[in-house]
Amino acid sequence: MSKKRILIVGPAHPLRGGLATYNERLAEVLNEAGHECDILSFSLQYPKLLFPGKTQLSSDSAPNNITIHSEINSINPLNWISVGLKYKKAKYDIVVFRYWMSFMAPAFGTIARLIKSNAHTKILAITDNVIPHERKFFDAAFTNYFLPVCDGFLTMSESVKQDLIDLKLTQPIAYVPHPMYDTFGTSIDKNEAKKLLGLDTDTNYLLFFGFIRKYKGLGLLLNAFADERLKALNLKLIVAGEFYEDKNPYLEQIEKLGLKDRVIVCDDFIPNKQVSTYFCASDVVIQPYLNATQSGVTQIAYYYNKPMIVTNVGGLAELVPNNKVGFVCKVSEQEIADAMYNFYTQQKEQAFTNAAEQEKQRFTWQNLCNQLLNLAK
Repeated sequence: MSKKRILIVGPAHPLRGGLATYNERLAEVLNEAGHECDILSFSLQYPKLLFPGKTQLSSDSAPNNITIHSEINSINPLNWISVGLKYKKAKYDIVVFRYWMSFMAPAFGTIARLIKSNAHTKILAITDNVIPHERKFFDAAFTNYFLPVCDGFLTMSESVKQDLIDLKLTQPIAYVPHPMYDTFGTSIDKNEAKKLLGLDTDTNYLLFFGFIRKYKGLGLLLNAFADERLKALNLKLIVAGEFYEDKNPYLEQIEKLGLKDRVIVCDDFIPNKQVSTYFCASDVVIQPYLNATQSGVTQIAYYYNKPMIVTNVGGLAELVPNNKVGFVCKVSEQEIADAMYNFYTQQKEQAFTNAAEQEKQRFTWQNLCNQLLNLAK
């Protein structure tokens, strides 16, 4: 394909988080393929009043060789117009909006309409979510403002693809599994990783990773981890991630269940340079989600060849073949407890690790880029 000028619209450095990491990696791959790809990010992503975390900014270094324009103010309509007019004149061949929540739809819809009025630029959207995990009264109206202006959609789960189909949209839709994250550093020895985290090298660790909200199912996992069979095993659960809701109910639950000595809570945002240490120190990654679409945590686990235990919601089961790379179970504390118990008592770690190394070959950035460019045709 001939060289294209491409603009990705979504979070990027100095903003932090999985969306920024993804957008930066996508831009890198497109540039490596000979295209010219920039990122249009936010000068204000969330007002402080609406942001549940401690900070929106990354402590990591800026990526090399990517031009990032931090210009969008998510709550200022005058800004949307000025940004839209500016990038209308820039005449990129393709503009890719990263759509993950309806709150961004008014800004994205306005900017997209203005850009598209140049009769040159194709507007695409990578839709992480169409129906939000935590719904608000304005979701439908806002989403219906943004989606119709797009010329095509790329989804990373069959469930989101079906959501788009259910909305009776006529634009083409491509499904590509979430690519594997390969940006957090190489694997290190398990015992070395445990030592770096100050953990006992003779203990086995399970990992719950990422920011914490109700739909991620941490409360369900804690109940499951209190299973008497697991108490007899030499296990500890690492909860690594910033709380995006009140953490006190979880801490009280840990106390009430008698898990204080068996659950390690690292309640802060994990910077990129420390991600590999947490994954490498763990035997298995657990995602007990109550609902989901796709998951970046799964794709970090794949990079480090880590077995997984996931609930059968959204697109998680599409990514984790049951009893091959891990266990897929119902949203049930009993089934989650069974999965953890069986993982250790049936000594599944090595077999699942070997399978993960093979399975991850299908989650490539090149495949996603090719599908995205094909959509633009």
